[in-house]
Amino acid sequence: MHSYLLLSPEVAAARAAGKPVVALESTIISHGMPYPQNVQTAREVEQVIRDAGAVPATIAIIDGRICIGLSNEQLELLGTAKDAMKVSRRDLAYALALRKLGATTVAATMICAELAGIQVFVTGGIGGVHRGAETSFDISADLQELAHTSVAVVCAGVKSILDIGLTLEYLETYGVPVISVGQPGFPAFFTRDSGFKADFQIDGAHEQAQFIRTKWDLGLKGGVVVSNPVPLESAMPKEEIDRITGQALAEAGQQGVTGKAVTPFLLDRIKQLTGGRSLSTNIALVKHNAQVGARLAVALHGAHA
Repeated sequence: MHSYLLLSPEVAAARAAGKPVVALESTIISHGMPYPQNVQTAREVEQVIRDAGAVPATIAIIDGRICIGLSNEQLELLGTAKDAMKVSRRDLAYALALRKLGATTVAATMICAELAGIQVFVTGGIGGVHRGAETSFDISADLQELAHTSVAVVCAGVKSILDIGLTLEYLETYGVPVISVGQPGFPAFFTRDSGFKADFQIDGAHEQAQFIRTKWDLGLKGGVVVSNPVPLESAMPKEEIDRITGQALAEAGQQGVTGKAVTPFLLDRIKQLTGGRSLSTNIALVKHNAQVGARLAVALHGAHA
């Protein structure tokens, strides 16, 4: 086991017993939702994974260690701290070396999950190519991580604040398969329909596991995007979210919000403009992803055994 890794007692026991483990990111706690909903949601998502037969491992950087699985106190720390770094690949060594409190993004969580031998990671949505990237070059490090880190990422697609078409083109260029669950279309986080299709529709966990295992058995390194649409009853109308997203993007531009600050700004503004409904949708889709991710982890574990 890597010297920087610190497994929680629950995760360590799961590894010793040969149980499937599911990784969870921590920026959704520190930067994605307000307190106390962030900590409450984190605990509920962990329980969803336990109920489905797997063991949750929320990942964060604390006191110079990569913590694989967090205590209730550590979840509270991340949920309330004002100085938690948003840690991606670029920031991982810095946060560890200088013992910063760090919440891991999709990219950093993938790296840490692979170091810990965890094959399935559940998140809300992945990052992507930002609108206007042809001049700003603003492309999430998540996409490069998916190109060469062998972890399956269960998500609700990408947020409509991004350029979804270019994001999918980027993933295709780097050979990252995008599969969808329950529909042929690629979802757009708050809404089930992005207007784009996934590469393959694979609904069942056993079939998903067969596909992923075959990819890796062939030596085709890199991740797989498992896009799982938000439940119908929790989805927001596409026209409404597109209109609100456009307004939030315009405000971000007017206020000079750039880089890592863009996504938290937009999510908070969208929450305000929807009267909090977007937060309810966010919570619902993460829990739904946890169900699908846990089933996939159990199926992959069976395929590996």
